[in-house]
Amino acid sequence: MFYPIDEFTAAIRSIAQQHRPSRLPFFRNLAALNRGVATDPMFLGQIHLIYQSAMHATRAAVYCLPHLDSPALRKRKLQIFVDDDGLPGGDTHHYQLTRAFRNIGAKLVLDDEEFDDLEKLCRHLDSATAEFVRLAQSLYSRSLGPWCVVEAMSVDWMRALADALSAHFPQIVHEPYFEECFSDMVEERHAEESISITRTVLMARPSLVPETVRDAEIIARALDGVWIQLDRIVQNAGRASQQT
Repeated sequence: MFYPIDEFTAAIRSIAQQHRPSRLPFFRNLAALNRGVATDPMFLGQIHLIYQSAMHATRAAVYCLPHLDSPALRKRKLQIFVDDDGLPGGDTHHYQLTRAFRNIGAKLVLDDEEFDDLEKLCRHLDSATAEFVRLAQSLYSRSLGPWCVVEAMSVDWMRALADALSAHFPQIVHEPYFEECFSDMVEERHAEESISITRTVLMARPSLVPETVRDAEIIARALDGVWIQLDRIVQNAGRASQQT
């Protein structure tokens, strides 16, 4: 189906709403989990591995975004890169997330610098998360739709994750990974800017609209698989605790 440019934003927002992460059971099941299970270091390490891997894939993939070669567009995308990877003192969202999980007692499966080559990373992952990691790498370099829709959904899953974890670790909402994003509305700004930048590109190249929307739908479905896998980890941990 062809999406006229003036309907592009509505299409992206519709996909983001249909695949809204917080609609899935992972977040409420994590919040409802027995505290003894939820605070287990190995369990938390598995949650960190899957979530950080998905986030790492998108953070790495944005450096390969197509069609943003003009000086003005490079300047705009650079600000988004800085928000993720150029925080004061050499900090990054990746490091912030790891610290947040370490501070709640997680036994990490991989050190930060082991989140490197994506194919090597996939060896540590389940099939659904590995599929998302690989798709992020290929789709982000092909069109701007996946970037737009992931940015549009990010504030939803970050708030849902913060709420779920805070049921067991109230202090986690004050970790910079969450607090700085929420207080500065980083994710909302990225969502609006990614869509605005993409509209600029599509105005000049309207033939790209169908594939841009199609690729957004593909990555949104793949991200559903990540939340479903995280819920499997939660449910398996809950069942295992009942058998001991």
